[in-house]
Amino acid sequence: MAREFELDELRRFDGKEGRPVYIAHAGKVYDVTGSKLWKTGRHMNRHNAGNDLTHDIEAAPHKLDVLERYPQIGTLKEKPPDRELPPALERLLSRVPMLRRHPHPMTVHFPITFTLAVPAFLLLYLVTGMRSFEVTALHCLGAAIFFTPVTMATGFYTWWLNYFAKRVHPVTMKQIFSFILLPLEIFLFVWRVLNPEILAKSGPQGVIYFLLAVSLFGLSTIIGWYGAKLTFPTE
Repeated sequence: MAREFELDELRRFDGKEGRPVYIAHAGKVYDVTGSKLWKTGRHMNRHNAGNDLTHDIEAAPHKLDVLERYPQIGTLKEKPPDRELPPALERLLSRVPMLRRHPHPMTVHFPITFTLAVPAFLLLYLVTGMRSFEVTALHCLGAAIFFTPVTMATGFYTWWLNYFAKRVHPVTMKQIFSFILLPLEIFLFVWRVLNPEILAKSGPQGVIYFLLAVSLFGLSTIIGWYGAKLTFPTE
């Protein structure tokens, strides 16, 4: 008879200190101790053994039949859901599992890229004197303003869906710095539109404008760092 695991019991089989490596998917418990990819109890430096990885596996790039290579040693006792999702959303997530975790990672690259590009093109303009670099920086700033709210919206959606909108330190830090980043983007864009020659003329305004543009790099780096801590937790 197949063994039935409680989730707390399953967590003991985390692959650490020589313990077996068990994972659960769709109510079934698999022994993946023999897999080199689970050697340390963590797969791809993201998924930890001893957990119910149903949603993670369904959203993974590989097919579900990879689990058939490993012995099923039991079942996971079903627990009452922590909350009920709207039926329409639950059906959508069942049909398209990637919508559970992927929307934010897919969109987050755009504002990061554009905010990093702004100071880079401004620096090229200052070094070469080519006006096209300065204009490109303005275009990148406009694109950042467009994509930042989109990314923030997918971030709040992911936080609500997967973290139950509970306080999580990396998420909180991402939210704080995002609410600093967006107004700064808008401020710099409006300032540059109202004063097209702000960098062409020497003076304190140009220095302040450039330094604020460089701060976009710092803010994006901080936000990206905390996002990376969620995706690839440090030991």
